[in-house]
Amino acid sequence: MTSRPQTAGKLPLTDLADMKGRHERIVMVTAYDYPGGRLADAAGVDIVLVGDSAAMTVLGHESTTPATMDEMVMLTRAAARGAKRPLVVADMPFGSFQVSDEEAVQNAVRFVKEAGADAVKLEGAGPTVSRALALVGAGIPVMGHIGLTPQSAIMLGGFRAQGRTAAKAAALLEDARTLEQAGCFSLVLEAVPAPVAARITEELSIPTIGIGSGRGCDGQVLVYHDLLGLYQGKAPRFVKRYAELAPVVQDALERFAADVRSGAFPGDEHTYSIPDDELGAFLRGRNTMKT
Repeated sequence: MTSRPQTAGKLPLTDLADMKGRHERIVMVTAYDYPGGRLADAAGVDIVLVGDSAAMTVLGHESTTPATMDEMVMLTRAAARGAKRPLVVADMPFGSFQVSDEEAVQNAVRFVKEAGADAVKLEGAGPTVSRALALVGAGIPVMGHIGLTPQSAIMLGGFRAQGRTAAKAAALLEDARTLEQAGCFSLVLEAVPAPVAARITEELSIPTIGIGSGRGCDGQVLVYHDLLGLYQGKAPRFVKRYAELAPVVQDALERFAADVRSGAFPGDEHTYSIPDDELGAFLRGRNTMKT
């Protein structure tokens, strides 16, 4: 098992393009709180994405769309406290950038000023290109996201792979080029056929981060709860579980509950003492109060 050597300070944004040039794989993982950010940092992860997937993995919703700006700002602030070296990218939730360029900039500024994010991520192309231009113009780095875009999954026919015809693959390539021209520093490719994602990656000078899009991307991302086996919903086919923590956590909670109910916890080693003379004085004072 290998991890990236730790260096002091924040990973410079420009290093990502250099990594692409060196064919050095970029590692991105989602995190939604301080422990998640801290552990990703300690593991040598390059980018921490505070994804709107938190709506499902942390907040218990059926999709990503219910996530609010206030919720995402809070989660990003917590993750950023733990992720000192990785770049922290905040996912702009549904409704935070669709209305206008101005509102998109206002909300992105919140992520930078209030939450400590280094960049934001936007889903889609089309009108999103205008938003990306506005954000980059305001000095806010932008990560794009094409292919399967969960915020608009209903319009795409559900959670399914995108770009599976020649015409649709060509459209994705054009979207990727347009987002690069708009100033995006990186691009997430989600659920794109591997050969299509590889071609897009070759055509771009900015790095691509794949999720369900094959090895040809410049980097890979997985959702924290998916790769650790904490999320109990049905995982997409592209998820690889590196641990199964949910049964471990449940077992620990069940043993704790059993110990409490049986009186086995807490033991003497889990309690604090008081000097005998102080205890005697306390008890005498208590008895005096009763009389």
